Amino acid sequence: MSTSHPAIPRAMPLPWFKQLWPWLLLLGPLTSIVAGSYLAWLAYSAQDAMVVDDYYKEGKAINQDLRRDKAAASLKLSALMEYDAAKGQIKGKLNGPGSVKSGMLSVKLIHPTQPSKDLVLNAQLDASGNFKLALPMLDRAVWQVMLEDQAHQWRLNGNWSWPQQTRTELNPI
Repeated sequence: MSTSHPAIPRAMPLPWFKQLWPWLLLLGPLTSIVAGSYLAWLAYSAQDAMVVDDYYKEGKAINQDLRRDKAAASLKLSALMEYDAAKGQIKGKLNGPGSVKSGMLSVKLIHPTQPSKDLVLNAQLDASGNFKLALPMLDRAVWQVMLEDQAHQWRLNGNWSWPQQTRTELNPI
């Protein structure tokens, strides 16, 4: 005795685009394409400000800068700068047996990543080697500090972690 079973109709499989797994597989490459396109646009539209167009002239200028550092070293110059938060100013003292004891000084505060925030401040050096200058509000950063005479004969350098450090020492490189 044989029983016959009626045939169970099979459902037609769904086309690939109506299934979930192909879309999950395509999600990775599509995300990479979108992210790569965004990064390419970002790299093209936001050019790096640190790149110098005329690197040869800059290289020659570096040699002149080294000459100023050597001049400061031969004069045995150093400086100590201290921030007075109550007055919002920097008090400094230029030290050394050199003959530089009066005149104008230029203090350059160079932001580590944004050249538009660099500052050049001028101060009068008195006969005992002291100077003061008003300091505007700065970003929290490790600033490069350069102190030089107005004639650009010598230069002192240092780093200043503002506002964590209240004082910094500047020396020839």
